Amino acid sequence: MSLIALITARGGSKEILRKNIKLFSGKPLISWTIDAAKKAKCVDRIIVSTDDHEIAEIAKKYGAEVPFIRPAELAKDETPSIDPVLHFIDQVPGFDWLMLLQPTSPLRNTSDIDNIFKFCQDNKASSAVSVNEANRHPYWMYERDSSFRLKSFVSDHPKNTRRQDLPKIYSLNGALYLAKVEWLIEHQSFIGPDTIGFTMPLERSVDLDIMQDWNWAEYLIEKKNKK
Repeated sequence: MSLIALITARGGSKEILRKNIKLFSGKPLISWTIDAAKKAKCVDRIIVSTDDHEIAEIAKKYGAEVPFIRPAELAKDETPSIDPVLHFIDQVPGFDWLMLLQPTSPLRNTSDIDNIFKFCQDNKASSAVSVNEANRHPYWMYERDSSFRLKSFVSDHPKNTRRQDLPKIYSLNGALYLAKVEWLIEHQSFIGPDTIGFTMPLERSVDLDIMQDWNWAEYLIEKKNKK
């Protein structure tokens, strides 16, 4: 069973300019994901899909393949994230599994990559995505109307519930998306009715969206290196 690790990295980014190749703890952000994938036993090839020639050169320098430059129309702000994946499958056919690794999850490690694949195999699933236990529960979330009055977001939950009594909920952390290629083409998504959730610890689940995320992730890296 062949598995390709696909890293999608477009050149445009609004919140953090040139995010995918900005230096993160001393190295281009994308290199952290490439390095983790290179050490994974389950990965046969590492391919970067990008619309940006500079990103392509840096990706090749760190050991990834860049067999094509992604069309500009598949790298817009409003482009659905699945579209570059389906485009990639058309461009590079002939493999069984695809694992999407986004550069914005630099704390995800090689063990996470190998373990989600094993987790998927052990559970005989066609799709798995990484999640972490949510640190904020929707029972304690509210909507606010034009007069600033609060309305519970989940209206039918029990009142005065202690945190330790709340049901566990999980949120996607953006680090790992895995699926059989045939299943992925059929569902046009990594998440379907039989998708299973692979739990990752909160400290490796940081998704770099804004600079506060970036600063927090660098702090976690520095803290780990000091141990």
